[in-house]
Amino acid sequence: MIRNLFSVVTRHWLSLVGAVLALVAAILIVMLFAIGLLGFHGGAYLGILTYLLLPGLVILGLLMIPLGVWRKRKLDAAADLAHGEHPKLPVIDLNSQHTRGLLFGSVSIGVVLLVIVAAATFKGVEVMESVGFCGTVCHTVMQPEYTAFQRSAHSRLRCADCHIGEGADWFVKSKISGSWQLVSVAFNLYPTPIPSPVHNLRPARETCEQCHWPTRHVGDKLQVRSKFAADESNTETKTVLLMKVGGQEGTSSTGIHWHVDRGVQIRYLSDPNRQEVYDVEMTTADGKTKTFKTKEQPSGPTQWRTMDCVDCHNRPSHTFKPPEREVDDALEDGRIDKTLPFVKRESLRLLTASYPSQDAARAGIAQGLEAFYKSSYADAATAKAPAIAAAGKALGDIYSWNVFPAMKVTWGTYKSNIGHDDAPGCMRCHDKKHVAADGARITGSCKSCHTVVADDEKDPEILSTLKP
Repeated sequence: MIRNLFSVVTRHWLSLVGAVLALVAAILIVMLFAIGLLGFHGGAYLGILTYLLLPGLVILGLLMIPLGVWRKRKLDAAADLAHGEHPKLPVIDLNSQHTRGLLFGSVSIGVVLLVIVAAATFKGVEVMESVGFCGTVCHTVMQPEYTAFQRSAHSRLRCADCHIGEGADWFVKSKISGSWQLVSVAFNLYPTPIPSPVHNLRPARETCEQCHWPTRHVGDKLQVRSKFAADESNTETKTVLLMKVGGQEGTSSTGIHWHVDRGVQIRYLSDPNRQEVYDVEMTTADGKTKTFKTKEQPSGPTQWRTMDCVDCHNRPSHTFKPPEREVDDALEDGRIDKTLPFVKRESLRLLTASYPSQDAARAGIAQGLEAFYKSSYADAATAKAPAIAAAGKALGDIYSWNVFPAMKVTWGTYKSNIGHDDAPGCMRCHDKKHVAADGARITGSCKSCHTVVADDEKDPEILSTLKP
């Protein structure tokens, strides 16, 4: 049987090359899969080799075998014609032991290779939906988003859980989109920075709301924000807000999450980036519709959209913070020593300077901070040298988490619509400029979303009460 099969595939070089290619690729797949079972994980690239490239070579090799056999028959037929003989059609005689052995061998090897390719295809899909594949294969292109994702509250989820979700239709759409992205990366056709894919996201009710139920009543939450002044002592103050998160409870909704009440539909007309809102249309449970308009007229293309989670939570897993907030967080948790004089001011100065690369930024920030204390606070430069070095490293990390010169991503490139400190956010609609025909306005009252319990106070009474 093996001898008969071997004689067929070696009759033409194309069949021989195909057989060798399929066999070697199949053996490599089995070996690499076995190595993986033993606990070795070589990262996304090994997964691509094992479950995407090698199965492709197996299929290519299998296609080359019949192509070589066909090519050989064409050559034999041409030779017969040259000798005045009529070409002979192939005879399949199952009474022949030679034919039966050839058929059995071909089917057996084909089934084995089919099982290997099917298993590899299943694993290939798993690899393509892994975080490592999405975040590290394209290196420079996805570095900003992957870095932000690793710091997010969703860092233990897979990218596909939110960007694709369940079902075959969105899986197919994602692979079609991914094919173009592959071409863009290969031929350097991608824009810098990469625009937020707000137009291609699956509706939040099919992704976000699989975990975050709108019917869960969250109620009010206390939020404490620490802020450090840019003075010599880095004066710390705190703002305490009672956030009216609310939610749907029974047949009614309250608070901020009223916007996604199942009984109310809100649509709005905006620019393509959804940062300028012109008209807001609200349809209540009784079917009545009210439209709120601004006097501002759009100067470019517009689109209507039904509001859902991502209109406010537009960067739930890829958040880039402003430098002020990053430095405040680092001072609060001790990564930067708050006793270093003017460290808040100098941190912002060094972070917002221009650097050609992240490595250059790390070096420049560390050297700049050290140089400042040597020239202005010589005693502190000596006594607190380790703290200054630690602060330089922390600032280098902050820069590398938010600024990516190769992708032209800098401070403020990707704004978050949560709140209204770093972007218009809530004020896109709650600006008191959207008016209905009956004179009603969309409220702009701060108390609609939060109550200010303490505003930039050194020692808020509420915190002393809660944490005596």
